[in-house]
Amino acid sequence: MTARRPQRARDPEARRAALASAAMEVIAECGVGRTTHRAVAARAGLPLGATTYYFPTLDDLIAAGLRHALDTMRADMQAWDVRLRAAPDMPEALTTLVQEYLTDRRQVRLEYELFVAAARDTTLRPIAEAWMAGLPAIVEDTYGHEAAHDICALLDGVILQAMVTGSELDAPRLTAALRKLTSSRPFVRGTP
Repeated sequence: MTARRPQRARDPEARRAALASAAMEVIAECGVGRTTHRAVAARAGLPLGATTYYFPTLDDLIAAGLRHALDTMRADMQAWDVRLRAAPDMPEALTTLVQEYLTDRRQVRLEYELFVAAARDTTLRPIAEAWMAGLPAIVEDTYGHEAAHDICALLDGVILQAMVTGSELDAPRLTAALRKLTSSRPFVRGTP
């Protein structure tokens, strides 16, 4: 008679989190269009049935992965906020933060996949909008609403260009562009 293996207790929240994290990784590597329940289950080391049990539709699974990415981004934005508030030179500090951000190209791809997915799927738009609101909210305190959105549009363009071309960030050029953009719109912290 063979000994029975003891049943391992299943932790539903841990499985859900593992699947969301695995979905985030698969999305970053393959894109939203190539993400499948099977690929996510394999990445998480869980049976295929677990993905469909916790996330019945592929859209649910993708949204969970993107929400997981959003949670990571929120933590990053809090760190950026602390650093930018303490920075004596915001354009230089922003450039440094963008350089650091671009060191994890896999994470950057994932976050930009969110934009593309939200353009196709309106249910993902609130997640994308929350992501897009993070940095403007931080910069707005120093430069005002319009300048903050212009600064973020510049940063998005620079980041996207670096991702598409595989090139390194031209830090002096970005800092100079940020100085031009911010010098034309002086804003004193704390004033309306």
